[in-house]
Amino acid sequence: MKRVKGGITKPKGFFAGALHCGIKRANKDLSLIYSQVPANASGVFTSNKIKAVPLLISGKNLKNGTAQAIIANSGNANCLTGRPGLNDAAKIAKRVAKALAIKASDVLTASTGVVGRRLPASNILSKIDELVCSLSSKSSKDVAMALMTTDTVPKETEVSLKIGQREVNIGAVAKGAGMIHPDMATMLVFITTDADITKSALKKALKKSVDATFNCITVDGDMSTNDCVFILANGLAGNDTIKASGEAYGLFKQALTSVCLTMAEAIVRDAEGATKFVRINVKKAANMAGAKKAAYAVATSLLVKTALYGEDPNWGRIAAAVGRSGADFNLDRLDMYLGKKRVLFHGVPANINKGLIRKIFEKKDIEIDIVLNKGKGEATVLTSDLSKKYIDINAHYTT
Repeated sequence: MKRVKGGITKPKGFFAGALHCGIKRANKDLSLIYSQVPANASGVFTSNKIKAVPLLISGKNLKNGTAQAIIANSGNANCLTGRPGLNDAAKIAKRVAKALAIKASDVLTASTGVVGRRLPASNILSKIDELVCSLSSKSSKDVAMALMTTDTVPKETEVSLKIGQREVNIGAVAKGAGMIHPDMATMLVFITTDADITKSALKKALKKSVDATFNCITVDGDMSTNDCVFILANGLAGNDTIKASGEAYGLFKQALTSVCLTMAEAIVRDAEGATKFVRINVKKAANMAGAKKAAYAVATSLLVKTALYGEDPNWGRIAAAVGRSGADFNLDRLDMYLGKKRVLFHGVPANINKGLIRKIFEKKDIEIDIVLNKGKGEATVLTSDLSKKYIDINAHYTT
């Protein structure tokens, strides 16, 4: 596997386009991804009981495991908009299908932005033909930019790998900076691949990759109504068909997980108001569930996150979060490291001064290792600090 350039249009047969349609005051806010042939497809959605209208459309259209296009807008979530909002999304999907000469059931829809406002569907409908004409094999970054809301940078990645004698490509774009928490975060992630892979194998690989990446990040403990990850596999690489087991499946899943991890890390690094990127590793837990409990207790602790922002060497907050997590461990076996420097050994503070801990917290990338010494369970969660800027952004989020 190797890193390449090209994003979602690197895989054969994929084209993309983006433009400004007037939902946002300025900048691109409408994007389209298109496969020249029908593709096997799968998706993962937010577990929030309130789901935005586009996810209802996409969930229905993904039931047969095929898709050929993704239409997405930013600036308006089209959520809690009732029957009118549903009709708007359906009209947009049909209009895209007509312009591309494909089936409406093969169009996936996604939106991000403010909740509770009627989508200005006429703005989108009037731009569909222009959007289709803008499709090209060099517009991946344009799509990434068109998805941005509070994001400060566009997010895209791509990898290439060998399946047998054939080169297979996987590309992705993503948006996400706030309302980030598992199952899932405020994110839109669109993945394309030219791999020939069965529907069942694609679905299995996507779920496992998402569980290991996007479901292991948190910024603020909040969960959105619009989150989704879509993957389209059009088979144009010409490799032998990948099934849900075996060496080829393992290689594909590894590459897909790498793509998802890159996007997950990019989301956390771009977290609203964040000044720190924090990796929390819990090791030797009784089981994986216990490891995740401990990791998330630390990652979501407001006291920990504000201490990281203030570069306050109060590591007792981390230990306290582990203690209330519900993970199974004994204090006299608990070890903890900050930036590979041991601060706690078998429940007793190590000989380390506050000045050194402060220097660790001054870094932009911080690693916290928590060793429970109870079993073989492990988990890693990515998070950020919590700054005053986060409050400013979300106290006035209206566009």
